[in-house]
Amino acid sequence: MASSLRGNEHRACSPGPKYDSLKKSWDNPGPEARRRIAEHVTLDGFRSEFVGELPDDVADRISPDLWTLHWSLMSTPERVANLIRLLEDQPSTLKWFPKEQAYLREHRPRALIVWGPHDGYLPEQSAQAYRRDLPDAPLHLLGGGHWLLETHLGEVVPLVEEFLGNVYTQS
Repeated sequence: MASSLRGNEHRACSPGPKYDSLKKSWDNPGPEARRRIAEHVTLDGFRSEFVGELPDDVADRISPDLWTLHWSLMSTPERVANLIRLLEDQPSTLKWFPKEQAYLREHRPRALIVWGPHDGYLPEQSAQAYRRDLPDAPLHLLGGGHWLLETHLGEVVPLVEEFLGNVYTQS
């Protein structure tokens, strides 16, 4: 099953607005870039992570407990530093994508693409890019964002069940 591969770009798409500040940091690495990244590794940054680009009626489905609990687990100095390093190193992950794309085009695994077009990292164009590599994969655009399961679990589960049922009856 293909997923959005959190935090990664896919070919022929424009990354979403959440990549803008990161790209500036990647283009000019160093202490100032690290400081800019660190400004977003906060409780408010985690809130924005979950609800930032969502329409209000969808954002209202996400309990504040989600980002509050995530932040309570991440807010130690060591974990914050690790997250900052991970975000600084994101370009090394992106370098693998041509290999992933080639694999998908060559092997064409059975896949289900379920996407939230309000994703601030990987907008709808990213889902369309996966679809170009996996033309037989059904594509479902639901009304959510990057954390689609938090807002549309009831719609995603039947799609996954149907997909897996079809895969296992065809095996």
